[in-house]
Amino acid sequence: MDKIYTELASQLLAVENVLREMNLWSEATPSPDVFLSDQPFSVDRLAFYEWLQFIFLPRMQRLVAAAAPLPKNCNIAPMAEEYFSGSSSQSSQLIELLKSIDNALSHH
Repeated sequence: MDKIYTELASQLLAVENVLREMNLWSEATPSPDVFLSDQPFSVDRLAFYEWLQFIFLPRMQRLVAAAAPLPKNCNIAPMAEEYFSGSSSQSSQLIELLKSIDNALSHH
């Protein structure tokens, strides 16, 4: 497996762990209609952290597991910065992880 896939797998797991530490991880899957949003980050149907858990992480994990072509850029860190502005140090850790993912995808 290419280095990028190994790096991303580790970063995606770290995102999940931080969301769990922040008590933003849900064991319950949302209703199917939330996945029908055509808005960026599904802002009309999900909180940003829910989008990370239920849309972003599963999609990226599938791409990594299949060693499939990855997006050329991601730019999710700015959305995280906006969503978590004024929040805890844990959110800073999450933002840094997302910046790292953005950077990895734009330079692979």
